[in-house]
Amino acid sequence: MTSPSPVGSVSTSSVLDLAAVVPVVVVEDASDAVPLARALVAGGLPAIEVTLRTPAGLDAIRAIAGAVPDAVVGAGTVLTPEQVTAAVRAGARFLVSPGWTDALLTAMQASGVPFLPGVSTTSEVVALLERGVREMKFFPAQAAGGTAYLKSLAGPLPQARFCPTGGIGPDNAPEYLALPNVGCVGGTWMLPADAIAARDWGRVEALARSAAALLGA
Repeated sequence: MTSPSPVGSVSTSSVLDLAAVVPVVVVEDASDAVPLARALVAGGLPAIEVTLRTPAGLDAIRAIAGAVPDAVVGAGTVLTPEQVTAAVRAGARFLVSPGWTDALLTAMQASGVPFLPGVSTTSEVVALLERGVREMKFFPAQAAGGTAYLKSLAGPLPQARFCPTGGIGPDNAPEYLALPNVGCVGGTWMLPADAIAARDWGRVEALARSAAALLGA
């Protein structure tokens, strides 16, 4: 992928630029997907990564894609070529993986939608650049070296851009967002478990609004 692949008005680059924060959503009950997505969009976070960690993941993507037109819903924790196909059929407009293999990368490149393959080492970044991929997920961000590691990559590999995810919250997100090679960060702090359990979508919207404002922090 020598240049971003468009999906409507969305490309791999513009997925990184849609919002300061991409919520990483784990949906246990698919009936929560639409009100949850509406709360995130209302709070200024339109790019929503719904993980495939639960059986409800694909149904949640399908529901959001069909009922929340202002959301750009993607599939996260994509691990296999089969999941690539299923996620796109469900309506995912981008794909995110925690890591990548040749088979998974080939499937993502053939999917027709933008994707962010996961990396945590310099060699993985170079290997993706060799294949024409410039936008990546840096995971697990804090455990893999955090902002210091990404700063070190910016010099020799300025063409690579990242969405760091893993161990990121409101306190350290601004440090990541200040880096020239970071387009956005992924996180879950705007989705506290007790708020989801109580279906307190107003609280989720308020937390999303605070998260969206971090780009200017």
